[in-house]
Amino acid sequence: MILGAGIMQGPAIRTARGMNLETVVVDGNKDAPCAGEADIFEQIDLKDKDRIAELALKLKKEGLSGIMTAGTDFSATVAWAAEKAGLPGIPYEAALNASDKGRMRRCFKKAGIPSPDFLVIDQIERTKAPELPFSYPVVIKPVDNMGGRGCKRANNETELRVAVSEALKFSRSGRAIVEEYMDGPEYSVDAIVYDGKITICGLADRHIYFPPYFIEMGHTMPAELNGETADILLETFKNGVRSLGLTLGAAKGDIKLTSKGPMIGEIAARLSGGYMSGWTYPYSSGADPAKAAILAALGRLDPQNPQGLQRKWNMVSAERAFISIPGTVRAIKIMKSAENNKYVKNIFFRAREGERVYFPENNVSKCGNVISAAPCREEAVKAAEDFVRGILIRLTPRDAGTDNFLYTDTAPENSPETRWPPGAFDTTMSGTFGNEIRGALKKLPSRKPNPQKAGIVPFPEMLESGAVDYVGRGVTESLDAVRTLTGLELPLDREGTLGREFWAALIRGGYQGAAYLLDNLE
Repeated sequence: MILGAGIMQGPAIRTARGMNLETVVVDGNKDAPCAGEADIFEQIDLKDKDRIAELALKLKKEGLSGIMTAGTDFSATVAWAAEKAGLPGIPYEAALNASDKGRMRRCFKKAGIPSPDFLVIDQIERTKAPELPFSYPVVIKPVDNMGGRGCKRANNETELRVAVSEALKFSRSGRAIVEEYMDGPEYSVDAIVYDGKITICGLADRHIYFPPYFIEMGHTMPAELNGETADILLETFKNGVRSLGLTLGAAKGDIKLTSKGPMIGEIAARLSGGYMSGWTYPYSSGADPAKAAILAALGRLDPQNPQGLQRKWNMVSAERAFISIPGTVRAIKIMKSAENNKYVKNIFFRAREGERVYFPENNVSKCGNVISAAPCREEAVKAAEDFVRGILIRLTPRDAGTDNFLYTDTAPENSPETRWPPGAFDTTMSGTFGNEIRGALKKLPSRKPNPQKAGIVPFPEMLESGAVDYVGRGVTESLDAVRTLTGLELPLDREGTLGREFWAALIRGGYQGAAYLLDNLE
């Protein structure tokens, strides 16, 4: 039995069927993307642990041998059902340790595992900022959610009150946790646990952007670390797994290398989502964490030689996300320069024509992802990032959400560093350089009415700046994207009709903002 029929559970479903196992897949959404791949599909809310346990008990009489999940936050439901049906699994209390961030932090603290100091806040306390036993900045998140939902950084008491209110909206139990902020690079690790032995599947770099939120714009597998540092990180992770009581199945961790040394962000009792366990780990090594996790759930894994985890090759796999400014999708186009890339393995689209898109505030609100695999890191990263830059999302004109993003909160006193959502090029325009660009922009002529032929007034300060947008697309490349979407030649012309307003839209909204401005012109 596999809990979840989404994209992230697809590899586990397909692996199980490839092992000649009959799959029973459970999801609350009958239209979940991978529901049709199951031998048997059952529509049950994954929060309803008692109904799923009843189903497991019933199916055990018909040969049900194991239950697992991947990429969901319902490992406690898995443990509950396995416990009630007498199937292999971890104790329910251990699963709660790995699901509730408050319990998790207490386990780490008791065992002396390096992790941030914390304070748990419940719904009743939401109207006031708590007195913290540690200093700002802090990180606030719901105790019982995943994917960065409701996770935010706060630098003072005012920001803390707002962030706590947001986090509580994403908590099923009405509780949030406030933690010390951890500096430094972040890594993700997947492991399989069986008979108390922890076997590492792989370690990946996570690429986090857009404070005060924590948006993962990609990861690269394997991590770019020396062996000694990786060993220290992984030993800390293993100690954290043991402290939670995870003795069988999968374990997924996020860990930071801070100025104080390795510190654990969190550990979950499941395979990772985010295209890691099902895509980048197998692409980079030939190992199949899903197979090992399934065998562990069946009680059939060899702890000395875990089947599915043997490394067959040494490649690098990179996953990168693409995003959008707010609006409604009019069309999605892939530029020819991105097509036929031999190292790109998968493209996943979350956004579709006619759907609303938003600037991401968590890791489930991005527009899609690209995955590559290549013999070396440079080629894998370049392939994924080149393809992402070639995916163009055109927005529907005359949209209040897009207008609000492009044309409000643009006063000089509102610095790019504090403006949310951030502008496409604003993130590179802090300090003196940004002031120079904004000063030069004011000197450009405004757009003339009723243009006969649309040309762009040159803006050499911007063209020669070396600035890049959210995904590394330069200014010239962004102008080419606008030409591709609109079909207009848009030559750089000193007598051009597109001046200050065009460049302001490009700076704020990237190629999308500039194309949107043109689409709004009669």
